[in-house]
Amino acid sequence: MLNKKDISIEKQKLRVWLRIQKITRSIEAELRDNLRIEYGSTLPRFDVLAVLYRNPQGVRMSEVSAALKVSNGNVTGIIERHVTDNLVERIAVKGDKRAMIVKLTDEGETHFLEMAQSHTCWLDSLLNEIDAEDAATLLELLKKVDVKKGDLEPE
Repeated sequence: MLNKKDISIEKQKLRVWLRIQKITRSIEAELRDNLRIEYGSTLPRFDVLAVLYRNPQGVRMSEVSAALKVSNGNVTGIIERHVTDNLVERIAVKGDKRAMIVKLTDEGETHFLEMAQSHTCWLDSLLNEIDAEDAATLLELLKKVDVKKGDLEPE
């Protein structure tokens, strides 16, 4: 049986969760708008470019999907658009006709770096009230709730 103190902490945790969701949605909406207005792009397109930037040797499409935790179908459409825009190139994998390695073109890398710099500035502006000490505190607190899927206990 829960006592009054337990209910209070449960309500506080619910409030924390709701606040995290609200902040996340708000920041994502702002980033999406800025990417659309400034670059005619989307957050998923930016995320794909970020994965490719972190893997300059190129990666299989399935690795991009795994890194972003989305389906191969979602990534295929984005990659197709990036290829059309000359931001990404596809390279056939020898010995596997179905597999493709995708990597940034030089133009894609330049474009991504410009977008990433803007992204950093936007986040800095959105989180301007958080100083270095606050950021460190928040990161430490959030480590306490970093749980894996199916694992109800924090690490």
